[in-house]
Amino acid sequence: MKIQDNVLKAYLKNVYFITGTACGGKSTATRALAAKYGLTVYDIDAHFDAHQALSEVASQPNMNKRFPNADAFFGRTVEEYRQWLIDNTREQLDYVLLDLIRLSQDQIVVCDCHMTVEEARRLTDPSHIIFLIRDVDYLIDDYCNRPDHQGFRNYINSASEPQKAKENCNTVLRSLNAERIAAIKASEYRWIERTDSSRPEETLRAVEQHFGFAQMSDNVDIRKVDKDTPLAEELIRFVENFSWEEVKEHTLQNLNNWVFTEWETMFVAMADGKIVGMVSLFKTDYYPLPEIYPWVSSLFVSEEYRGRRISEKLIDHANRYAKSLGFERTYIPSEHVGLYEKYGYRYLKDIVNYGGGVDRLYVKELQD
Repeated sequence: MKIQDNVLKAYLKNVYFITGTACGGKSTATRALAAKYGLTVYDIDAHFDAHQALSEVASQPNMNKRFPNADAFFGRTVEEYRQWLIDNTREQLDYVLLDLIRLSQDQIVVCDCHMTVEEARRLTDPSHIIFLIRDVDYLIDDYCNRPDHQGFRNYINSASEPQKAKENCNTVLRSLNAERIAAIKASEYRWIERTDSSRPEETLRAVEQHFGFAQMSDNVDIRKVDKDTPLAEELIRFVENFSWEEVKEHTLQNLNNWVFTEWETMFVAMADGKIVGMVSLFKTDYYPLPEIYPWVSSLFVSEEYRGRRISEKLIDHANRYAKSLGFERTYIPSEHVGLYEKYGYRYLKDIVNYGGGVDRLYVKELQD
C-alpha cells in the first residue's frame, strides 16, 4: 500500500524537522528548541535499534546487514559504505514516519533527522523544516568526540588500524556532505551553515524564527471557570468548535449541566483575547478507581497555539490549585509514553477504563 504524499503532509503537520549534514548542529539545536518551548524530541538515531528489531531481511536488507567487527565495517570501499548509509536511512524512514504520525497527534514534535531535499518536498512544508550544514574537509574527530557518539568512537577505535578506519569514514562523510550541501544550497529551503565561529544560541534564534516560534506571544493567562459566567459560555463555544472529537460531547454535557461538585473545576488559557486551551481537575474520571483523585484531565490546546508551553502552564496551574486544597499529588491518564514525564509526572501503573481499554496512569507529587 502506498500512502500519497499529501496525506503524509497532512498527518505530519505538527512535526518540525531539523535536518542537514553530519556535524551541522542538528542535535544541539533540536534539544535546545525543545527545552525552551516544552516540546517532544524525536531522534531518529535513538530509535534505530527498535526499528531494526521490527525489520525483516527481505524488506530491509541494509538495516539487517551485520558486520563481525570494526575492520569489516570500516574496511568497505567508499562507494559500498556510502551507498549502505543512504539505503539504511531510506529503509528506516517508513518506521520513522509512522512513529511521528502517532506521536504528533496532539502535540508538536521536533525531529532530529537525516532528510534529503527530495524527501523534504514529499513530506513537509518549507516552514516546517530547516537544514543545518557544515562543510569541512576533516570532520571525523568532531563526529567521534560528541558525547552522544561515544559508542561509535569506541567502535572505530577497536579497528586494527583506527586511523585508517577514520580516514575511510571521513571520506564517506565528506562525499555525502558535498553532494547534499550542493542540493540544499540550490533548493528553496532555509539553511544555516555552521562555521568555527558559530554560536549555538545564534543558531537556536534563527531556527525558532524560521519555525515562527519566536513571534509567539508569551502573554498567556490561565483563568478558573465559574458557573453561569461569560467565560463559561465562551468555553462552551470553544469546545463546540475544537478538533478533539473524542471528548467533545462529554465535555459539553459537563459544561451545559455544570456537573462540577465541591472543588472540581476547569481552567482555560487565554491568549490574543480568546480561549486557546483548557484543562480540568476532577474527583472522578473515565475509570472505576474512586480511591484515586484528583485527576488532571481534558487537557487541550488549539493547534495553532501549540509549542508555546501552554499545556505546561495549564497543568502547573491545576496543580497549584490542587495543592492549595490540601492535595499532595495529582494523576493523569494517558496512552502516551514520554509526554507527561517532562511535566514532572512518573508512570505508576496500567489502568482499565470503563470502555475496557488500557491506559497508563501517571502521578506527580506536589511540592511546596
